[in-house]
Amino acid sequence: MKVCVVGAGAIGGLVGLKLALAGEDVTLVDIGAQLEAIRKNGLKVIGPDGKEEVARPRQAVSSVNEAGKQDLVILALKTQHIASVAKSLDALFGPETVLVPVQNGLPWWYFQRHGGPYEGRRLETCDPTGEIGATIDPARIVGCVVYPAGEVIAPGVVKHVEGDRFPVGELDGKETDRVKRVSEVFTKAGLKAPVLNNIRAEIWLKLWGNMSFNPISALSHATLVDICQYPLTRELAAQMMTEAQVIANKLGIEFRVPLEKRIAGAEKVGKHKTSTLQDVEHGRSLELDTIIGSVIELGKLVGVPTPHIDTVFALTKLLDKTLTDERGRLQIQKVA
Repeated sequence: MKVCVVGAGAIGGLVGLKLALAGEDVTLVDIGAQLEAIRKNGLKVIGPDGKEEVARPRQAVSSVNEAGKQDLVILALKTQHIASVAKSLDALFGPETVLVPVQNGLPWWYFQRHGGPYEGRRLETCDPTGEIGATIDPARIVGCVVYPAGEVIAPGVVKHVEGDRFPVGELDGKETDRVKRVSEVFTKAGLKAPVLNNIRAEIWLKLWGNMSFNPISALSHATLVDICQYPLTRELAAQMMTEAQVIANKLGIEFRVPLEKRIAGAEKVGKHKTSTLQDVEHGRSLELDTIIGSVIELGKLVGVPTPHIDTVFALTKLLDKTLTDERGRLQIQKVA
C-alpha cells in the first residue's frame, strides 16, 4: 500500500517507521533538520525497552506535491498547522484515497457525518476560518485516536515512551471494508488498531486526559506521575475532567472507564512530559484550542459552565502568547 505520512514527528515518525518496516511503500513529509536527518540516516525509533529500529522510507520529501497519489494519507501535524496544508493535500488524493488524521484534542470533523441536531456544525476552535472543513471531504476521513506517547529527542530520532493503540472508526459508525483495511495495515505493522463503531467516544476518553494533564504540565513543568501524585494538581485535573464529562454526556457520550481509573492510567505512564510541556521547553506554539478551547466551546453549546477549565485555559493561552512574543522557551535547569 502506498502510504504518505504528513509530519514525521513523534507520532508520525513512529507510525511511518512501523509501516515501512512492515513492507508498506512509505513516503514521509517534513521539513528542516528532521527531514535532512531522515534523508541522511533514515528514521530511528528508540522503543520503551531501549531497542532501536531504523527504517528508510521510499521517499522523504519537503512538500506533499512531491509525494504523488497515495492509497492512505496519515495526517500527523499539530492541529494549529493543518489549515496551512489543507488545500495542498489534494495532491495526494486519488479517487479512493483514505485520510487518517492523528491529532490530540477534538477534530475539526467532529460534527461531520455525525447525525442529530448538530450535524455539520463547525467547531470554531478547531477550524476558525472554516477552510479545513470546506477543503477536506469528510467522506475521505477515517477517525483515529492516538494513545502512544513519544518525543523527538534529536533530528531523525524518536523516543517511543509507551503505548501502541490506534483505534480507528468511520465517522458514521459503519464497519466498512476500507476501515478494516486501515486496521489491518496498522496491525500488520505491530500496532493495535481495533475498529470502533463510535470513534467519538474514544476521542473523548483520550481528550479527557489531554485537556487536563497537558495544560497543567505546561504550567507546572511536571510530568504525568508528578501531577497525579501531588494532591492539589490531582484534584484540579479531576475537577476539569468532571466538567468535561458533563459536557460529553449531554452530547450522548458515555465514558467506558471511571474518572479515577483514567487518572490512574496517566499516573502509570510515569515520568513522561506531555507534548504541550515539550513544546514549552522547545519554544514551539502550543496546541491549546483543540485540546482545551474546544471543550469550552462545546460547554457553551450545551449550556455547561466550565470554571476550572476556563481558568487553566486562560493561563496556558497567556503562557503561549508570552513565549511567542518573546520568541523564547522555558526549561527547568538544575542549580549547581
